[in-house]
Amino acid sequence: MTEQQPYQIEQKFTDFEVRRYPEHLLAEVIIEGSFEDAGNRAFRYLFSYIGGENRSNRKIAMTAPVVQDAESEKIQMTAPVVQQGMEDASGSAETKKFRVAFVLPEGFTLENAPQPTSSQVQLRVVPEARAAVIRFSGRWSTESYRRHLEKLREAVGAAGLTCVGPPRFAKFDPPFKPWFMRRNEIMLDLFNSSPAASGH
Repeated sequence: MTEQQPYQIEQKFTDFEVRRYPEHLLAEVIIEGSFEDAGNRAFRYLFSYIGGENRSNRKIAMTAPVVQDAESEKIQMTAPVVQQGMEDASGSAETKKFRVAFVLPEGFTLENAPQPTSSQVQLRVVPEARAAVIRFSGRWSTESYRRHLEKLREAVGAAGLTCVGPPRFAKFDPPFKPWFMRRNEIMLDLFNSSPAASGH
C-alpha cells in the first residue's frame, strides 16, 4: 500500500475542504515538456531515487500524491508552493518547465534523507501550509485541470477565503489505473488566518 501524505481537515464545504499540511520534504525533478507528459517523464528519476539510487543505497516508501508545478525562477525555495503556472485558462499545453515531486514519508528531513546520486533529483523542504483542496476523478489533462481549478477558485471566493500564491496539482494513482477511478486533487494555499466563513 502507498503511504498517504498526512494532513488535518479544518473545514468542509460543498465543493472543497480546508486542510492543514505539516512541514514535509520533497524529492523533485525539473522536466521540460507538456503538462500531460511531464509527470511520466519525471517519474523514472524519482522512482529510481526511492528505489535505492541514492548515496545510502536505501529504499524509501512510496508516498501519495505525486505533485506537479510549472517551475519558475520567481519561486522562493521557502514558499509553501508546489504547483505554479498552469492556472491561465487561456493558455495552451505548450512546452514548459515543470517541477514534479514525490512527497517523502514522515520523519525525513534534509539532514537524514538519503542524498540523490542523480543530478536530476533535488530535495526541498515545504513549510507547513493551509490549503483549499478540490478532489476529482478523471484523466490527467490540461482541460480537466483548468476546469476544476476554476471551480475551486469560485468556491473559495464564495466562502470568503483568500488564496495566496499559485495552485498545485496532485495525482494519487499510477498511470495504469482506469481514469474514472483515479483520485486527483488541486490545492490553493490560503491566507493563514482563521476563516470567517463556517463549513457547510
